[in-house]
Amino acid sequence: MSTSTLTLPGQPLGPASANNPGTGTHIQSSHVHSSLAGALTSVPSKSKSQPQPTLTITRPAGPLVPETGTVVLGRITRTNPRQATLSILALGSGGEHTCRDTFPALIRQQDIRATEIDKVKVAESFRVGDVVRAVVISLGDERSYFCSTAKNELGVVMAVSEAGNQMVPVSWREFLDERTGVREVRKVAKPV
Repeated sequence: MSTSTLTLPGQPLGPASANNPGTGTHIQSSHVHSSLAGALTSVPSKSKSQPQPTLTITRPAGPLVPETGTVVLGRITRTNPRQATLSILALGSGGEHTCRDTFPALIRQQDIRATEIDKVKVAESFRVGDVVRAVVISLGDERSYFCSTAKNELGVVMAVSEAGNQMVPVSWREFLDERTGVREVRKVAKPV
């Protein structure tokens, strides 16, 4: 078997009589099973007394799916007065691990800022199309993760103005369209 074979936890890998269990595997009912999700490697034996190959599972670097505490990058897809809908595109503060499929998430009004929570307005924090750095605070419900931007380094990292121009941050709550000179209110992420 090659390293390109992906396995899931509990997946049978072969009989224990023909394979040795290695890292990331276990024996159950005389079969070697995967203990975690990852890439399967079969290492040929160099021993004549045990000619069976050793099966090991290695996890890819970085998280496979968002977990509580994971910093994510996503695009705002919808807003209403109580929350913003986020489509998670990458994991890691700099987007180190691009997601194959997007994950749905919500940023609730009370999770936008750490202070003056009762005065936060979603429409003054995010607009559809903004790219946001957030942290997963809960696995949420069956439909969406719950994310927060309630730290200085979290919030909008890229925004486009109503005129369609790329904007630059000028304060902790404003972006500037340099072509038109118009400022727009956002929950700006402090550069990391």
